[in-house]
Amino acid sequence: MDLLYRLDGYILFGLWILGMPVGAYALIHALRQRADAFTAAGKLTKNAWLGITAAGLLVLVVFPGPWSGGALFWIAGLVAVLVYIVDVKPAVVGVQRGDQRW
Repeated sequence: MDLLYRLDGYILFGLWILGMPVGAYALIHALRQRADAFTAAGKLTKNAWLGITAAGLLVLVVFPGPWSGGALFWIAGLVAVLVYIVDVKPAVVGVQRGDQRW
């Protein structure tokens, strides 16, 4: 049973370490995209996503991981940057490449 507790700690530590670079990547990617691509993809505006990803990265950096007192904020910050990576980024890149959207 002790092994499972340590494994849980290792997984949370890995998420904490990987969360910050992912947040930085999401913010940098949002900065480099054209503003009209966001609205053409049917997403929020570029400024809105810049704010969301910047706030998510700030929370990931300020709170010391998911086991801290601010774990709920940390998880919300991670979810915010992951939504950008998984949903918004492919749509914006697809619009800029000229892919057909159905």
